[in-house]
Amino acid sequence: MTANLLQRAKGVKLAIFDVDGVLTDGRLYFLTDGSEFKTFNTLDGHGIKMLINSGVRTAIISGRKTPVVERRAQNLGIQHLYQGREDKLVVLDELLGELGLSYEQVAYLGDDLPDLPVIRRVGLGMAVASADDFVRQHAHGVTAARGGEGAAREFCELIMRAQGTLEAAQAAYL
Repeated sequence: MTANLLQRAKGVKLAIFDVDGVLTDGRLYFLTDGSEFKTFNTLDGHGIKMLINSGVRTAIISGRKTPVVERRAQNLGIQHLYQGREDKLVVLDELLGELGLSYEQVAYLGDDLPDLPVIRRVGLGMAVASADDFVRQHAHGVTAARGGEGAAREFCELIMRAQGTLEAAQAAYL
């Protein structure tokens, strides 16, 4: 973890996550009845809960729309959910207007080309280790973990470490 990433993470007030390939491993599972399911990592989920408890707002912006993601967001306490939105930069601008935040106060974790405009615009734009190579090249940083395998937890802990809240959150379990 570089000093630059920690510096970028210090002022983060809103953390935004993509879903497929970030909160999941990117595989899509379709059942014969047309429904779909996704698998989520519990370490990622607890990291998001800790981040929320530290005072950072959270959001999901996904190009796909599925009830599974709505349920996951509710279970984790994610405050802002945008699904079926292909132009993520438009969503980001709407959200910043609603919350009164600047680009510099936002962290984003993505994996593919539709995430890149947001990754490049926000204060801390990161890619997961399994992200598209072009996206990794243009992100401020890349997680060691792959999407759906702890990358979101790593991202959350980076922000909390930079803001001095990680140790207290961990100590609560001692």
